[in-house]
Parts: sequence; C-alpha cells; structure tokens
Amino acid sequence: MSSAPSKGENTPHPTHPASSQKVFNYPPAVEHATIEGVSTTEKNPMPRNSARSRASLDKKTGDIAAMFDTVAHRYDLMNGILSLGQHLRWRKHTVAAVEAHPGQKILDVAAGTGTSSEPFADAGVDVIAADLSEGMLEVGRKRRPDMTFVQADVTNLPFSDSTFDAVTMSYGLRNVADYPKALRELYRVTKPGGRIVVLEFSTPTFAPFGKVYKKYIMQAIPPVARAISSNPESYEYLAESIIAWPNQRDLAQEFARAGWRDVKYRNLSGGIVAIHRGFKLAEPN
Repeated sequence: MSSAPSKGENTPHPTHPASSQKVFNYPPAVEHATIEGVSTTEKNPMPRNSARSRASLDKKTGDIAAMFDTVAHRYDLMNGILSLGQHLRWRKHTVAAVEAHPGQKILDVAAGTGTSSEPFADAGVDVIAADLSEGMLEVGRKRRPDMTFVQADVTNLPFSDSTFDAVTMSYGLRNVADYPKALRELYRVTKPGGRIVVLEFSTPTFAPFGKVYKKYIMQAIPPVARAISSNPESYEYLAESIIAWPNQRDLAQEFARAGWRDVKYRNLSGGIVAIHRGFKLAEPN
C-alpha cells in the first residue's frame, strides 16, 4: 500500500509510511512509547501459534456467552490476576489511545460489566457498552445505571453504518469465533476518519520472559480459579486463549485485511498485552 506523507497525529486519518516508528499522541500524564508500524502489503506474515487446545478450537458464540454469564461476578477480579495487577494501567493507555472527547460517540465492545467504558462516561463522552453476555451486562447495569448497556454480537452489530467516532475493545477479540469478521463489522459501524483501538493479551517480546509468563498463566490460573469460582474451566479457557492467540504482527495484518489503515501496535509490559490502533479513511471531499 502506498502512503502519503505524514500529516501529523491529529489528522482524522494519518497516513504515515508503514515502516516508520511513531508514538501515540498521549496526554502528558501518560507515558509515551514507540509504536510498531505494519505494512498492509506484507505477503508472508509470521506463522501463527500452532498450539491446539480448547482455546484454539472453533468457538461457538452461544457457548462463549454462557461461559461469561457464569463468571460475571468474578471476571474483573480474574482480569487483575491474569494481568499481574497491571490491568488498570493498561486501561489508562487504551483510553488515551482512543482520544475521545465530549460530543463524540464511542462503542466499547466486550465491555462486560462496563469497567472499560467508565472512563469515557465519566469524561462526558457518549459511550455504549456492548457485550454478548447478558449476565455481564446485568452486573454492569446494577453498578452503573447511568450508562447505556446493549447486548450485541460483535460479528453482527445492531447499529447502522458509520455510527461511531471510535470503536474499542479490551480483552475480548480473542474470544470471538470469527474475529476477522468482527474487525470488518467494527469497520462498518465506524465513521470515515474514525479509529479502532483494541487492547488484548499478546506475545512477550523477550523470549525467556515469555516462557516464564506462559508457565505462570498455565500453572497459576487453574488453582486460583478453583478457589474463587464454581466454574474453573472458564478461567482455564481464558488462560489457554492467551497462549493460542496470534502475535502482534499477525494480528495487525488482520486489521489491515479488514480495511483499517495506518495500523500500528504498542507493546505494554514487555508485550504481555498490546494495543492495536487503526483508522478508517475519511471520504474525499
């Protein structure tokens, strides 16, 4: 894909050369970091993780929804355990990458109980918290009756084309049965010039640490899950889904195939998670 010269991070649809390194235009209170650019014409992406497990098999939408219904009351706690307590800091970086402001309309998918949507609502931004699990949404409605919660399948969203200024998703894309279709559907409902920001567990960049982290995920999560949940298999699935998930560059390629442009990713905590961001090109005048 040919790229026009950079017009700056504040343009509706920046078109930086894919090989360049950029930083997200974060507020001063949030640390800057290098973003990896990804070419949308790369023909031989790095191979996917070939591990086979419950998490790498076909996911059925109904089964995923039912699973999250059973863990709704403990899900936020488990996110803290899976993230080694870093999830709140990661969320701040994600919110900053969305760059939302009052007057904009934001769709937060896989919002669960609404914790990822709260920073937008508290800032006066019009945000819709959407999730497949009615059980998760029910917990969210009780916690935040002032927010809008909608049950929705991200592969078949109940919204018109070009509705939202930005779409975002945290820790949910890897649970979607057909996540490339989800990326295309999110593209459909985003306004021209809008953006997508996805926070997801990823592949640690330092291989020795990656081995330690995978060991932690697979050995620490099951006993903790058995201690705090009546459905520990659900949490074991969540751990396995992290191990089976594509690496940063492979996922960025899927964003590009779905139509998103200027796709870049940012590693946090050594690649335990990554923020992927892309833009929907603005319509020509």
